[in-house]
Amino acid sequence: MSQPNKFVETPDETVADLPPVPAIAVPTDLIYGLEDRPPVREAIFAAIQHVLASFIGIITPSLIIGGALDLPPEDRAYIISMSLFVSGIATFIQAKRIGPVGSGLLSIQGTSFAFIGPIIGAGLAATAGGATSSEALGLIFGLCFVGAFIEVIFSQFLEIISRIITPLVTGTVVMLIGLTLTNAGILAMGGGALAKTNETFGSAQNIFLSLFVLAIILILNSSGNTFLRMASIAIGLIVGYILGIFLGIVDLSSLGSLSLFALPQPFRYGFGFNFAAFIPFAFLYLITTIESIGDLTATSVVTGQPIKGKIYFNRIRGGVLGDGINSAIAGMFNCFPNTTFSQNNGVIQLTGIGSRYVGYFIAAIFALLGLFPIVGGILQAIPQPVLGGATILMFGSVAAAGIKIISTIELGRRETLILATSLGLGLGVTFDPDFLVGLPPLVQNIFGSGISTGGICALVLNILLPGERR
Repeated sequence: MSQPNKFVETPDETVADLPPVPAIAVPTDLIYGLEDRPPVREAIFAAIQHVLASFIGIITPSLIIGGALDLPPEDRAYIISMSLFVSGIATFIQAKRIGPVGSGLLSIQGTSFAFIGPIIGAGLAATAGGATSSEALGLIFGLCFVGAFIEVIFSQFLEIISRIITPLVTGTVVMLIGLTLTNAGILAMGGGALAKTNETFGSAQNIFLSLFVLAIILILNSSGNTFLRMASIAIGLIVGYILGIFLGIVDLSSLGSLSLFALPQPFRYGFGFNFAAFIPFAFLYLITTIESIGDLTATSVVTGQPIKGKIYFNRIRGGVLGDGINSAIAGMFNCFPNTTFSQNNGVIQLTGIGSRYVGYFIAAIFALLGLFPIVGGILQAIPQPVLGGATILMFGSVAAAGIKIISTIELGRRETLILATSLGLGLGVTFDPDFLVGLPPLVQNIFGSGISTGGICALVLNILLPGERR
């Protein structure tokens, strides 16, 4: 069992490797720490909760891109399946830490939302030029594959830039990740985008169902019973799912159109490349590197690991390297760039399980879901208000993790200016994305995300403003 204020060293990180200054570990109240091995039953329950928290986030970019490019139904289903399959492989690499690759943390990998704009732009440009949908997909996956190596290279220079990517920058990014995601949580609580089109958004039924699920999770998570605390999210989602069936809002009509098995085929759609289309991809891989540093730092915080010193940098370097390699694997297996997910940090806090061995179970579940699309179809039918009731709490927990990171440094006038400006711009772009509508498409792609805008702002101000970088 893990103890507050302590962390466990992995075999390749000995006391002799520690820097002359003490590493900072954040106190936690975990039931199982990073290197603890929970009993199989408890590990599976925790894994299921991570899967339920991340599942929709993994498949949503594929759903959006498939619709925007008007892909054939079989191609959409296949890409969704591969998104889940690759998430399983990538999550295993992150949790296992194979050589220098991976963070060795309970870090889930999933499809990045940051690339949706450039991917749709590249695909539409290709089809407008006479390419078939398969050829457009070949170009997209080629761009994703080549761009991944930018992140691989960048991962090797993290210590050099550590003077500017400080806890202030990473803490700000983590806060923005949580705060910007709460918009998606509220959208789901109201019924989702579909509910807005059929004018049922914010109905009494949707709000009641989402708050009912939220209340179950809060009550169970506050329980003194360890099992109930660990299973709180899964129980809340299951109860909400069952209630949704009785309310008639669980739609299983798409199950009949799903294939029984999806075979992974490297470069199924061929391989293409276009330098002009590659520019936004290249820059966004740098942006997702900063986001990943924030996510990995947040995971370190919630699992009681240090966020300074040799061990921390080894984890971050391995995690970002894993991000890049996993994105290359994603491009190879016909899905979109992968990145570390922030949702699971909320699950770790709520369940009290930070063991990286749970990641092996998560990886197996995702891989199986990818191979058997009909199982994923059942999970995809979880009503939006049920998901919203759970995710709103998780996203808020991520923002709280960012506050914890920033609380480790002294907030002077310089730090306050950076934090205030970055949060203001990042949240401003999130609340009103039309703010950028008059700018060139490349600028819109780069700064269209509140996380990207706030993260770049924090990074630039931390470089330019006079004073000690913290």
